Amino acid sequence: MIRSRRSARSFLPTPLPLGEIEEILADAQSSPSNSNTQPWTVHVVSDPKRRVISERMLEQFEAGRQSPDFTSGYGDGTYADRAGAHGATLYGALGIERADAERRLEVQRDNLRFYGAPHVAFLFMPMIGDGVRTASDIGMYAQTFLLSLEARGYNGIPQTMVGMYADDVRAVLEVPDDMKLLFGISFGTADPTEPVNDLRMHRLPVASTAVVHDGRSEAASSPPERQA
Repeated sequence: MIRSRRSARSFLPTPLPLGEIEEILADAQSSPSNSNTQPWTVHVVSDPKRRVISERMLEQFEAGRQSPDFTSGYGDGTYADRAGAHGATLYGALGIERADAERRLEVQRDNLRFYGAPHVAFLFMPMIGDGVRTASDIGMYAQTFLLSLEARGYNGIPQTMVGMYADDVRAVLEVPDDMKLLFGISFGTADPTEPVNDLRMHRLPVASTAVVHDGRSEAASSPPERQA
């Protein structure tokens, strides 16, 4: 189940039963956190508020305005290269040429339409210290949430782009300013007729990211090679 999970980018409009959403949230609530602080505050949004938030974000997008709580970007080198490869894979699967700026913009707009998903979970966090440990806790919560969706036959996609419009999301949901929007998860049932939902992103081999310090295996003791 873990290895079969993928991010859907086109959803059917059919809402999930409320009882199913509550069970998924109960699963996610079992996630681990530093000293059991459970620092997540999650707002699950459906229409009409889902539509209102989407419209506000699209309006800001067209005006070139953003209000992120956290910086974005991947620096130079390895991580920027990986992000670039991700974009090339996605746009390639959609048949969009690199020079086709308008169609690329439309993909971003679709992101802000939540890919048609009937529900969105917005994950907010308090700023405790530098926020790193809190953000890691919410990452674990999000993965549990996504796996619960998968186990129940549903689909989701984590979206950092919606975090670029934190002020608008807070305003609609009446969330206080001291709760920071980390990202959102759009979820529902993936449209089985859309080829983009068959897309699988490349994963690095385990040996390039993990070191196993175990005397039983000399081969496992070598550190991963750093990529330029």
